[in-house]
Amino acid sequence: MARTTDPWRTLTDPLIRQNPVTLQILGICSALAVTTTLATAVTMSVALTVVLTLAAGLVSAIRRHIPDTIRLIVQIVIVASLVIVIDQVLQAYFAEISRALSVYVGLITTNCLVLGRTEAYARHHAPLPAMIDAFGNGLGYSLVLVFVGAVREFFGKGELFGATVLPLVDEGGWFTPLSLMLLAPSAFFLLGLLVWALRSVLPEQSEAPEHTPPLRTEPAE
Repeated sequence: MARTTDPWRTLTDPLIRQNPVTLQILGICSALAVTTTLATAVTMSVALTVVLTLAAGLVSAIRRHIPDTIRLIVQIVIVASLVIVIDQVLQAYFAEISRALSVYVGLITTNCLVLGRTEAYARHHAPLPAMIDAFGNGLGYSLVLVFVGAVREFFGKGELFGATVLPLVDEGGWFTPLSLMLLAPSAFFLLGLLVWALRSVLPEQSEAPEHTPPLRTEPAE
């Protein structure tokens, strides 16, 4: 029997307090790979959020008819079908961004955030709460990708959405782009700093230490 949930809390908790990327460290591959520009980060965010929300609704709607032995196969088939549709839409209407995203749209199928929410939440709740939870997690994921994408493009190119923000030295300005920001390690460090900042502000997100050092004893005189 599904538990009663608060829709507003279900929607907003994944934004900061239960963010799937900064708290659960899910879906970081795309955060490292497709956040070189804000446009690709936003496109991936929208694609994953749409797939996650629709997949959660479909899995929830048929949850009582899915045998446990094949539930993961059914969920993957549903997610993969939605990803194919999204990929075809991107190729048809956003060809340049689709080429920039390359194979990473297809990898939404195996994104642990998508399968995690369908398996942990959608299978145990009605369609509407399941879709609200999925949409909230998609937004939380999107916030992180948009933040990382904006910082990398701003400092790596002096641009946002391809429009010049900082005057470049090559064009007579003063800003020298930081090419390191366009490499994958920069996204890794930005994510690490973001996780550190959030856990400093919200210490309840920090894990308990796995090892407690022994108490220091004073030497006997």
